[in-house]
Amino acid sequence: MRSLLYLIAVILVIGWIFGFFVYTAGGLIHILLVLAVISVLISIIRGR
Repeated sequence: MRSLLYLIAVILVIGWIFGFFVYTAGGLIHILLVLAVISVLISIIRGR
């Protein structure tokens, strides 16, 4: 389960970086970044 969260986080961060440079999705990209950070934090908290 933890590796799945990391995979989702990496995909979301890559999407955020791509969207930041292309700048076509607007606020959606920043929401993806927030979701990626939250998923990493949840995995760290549950891991301990």
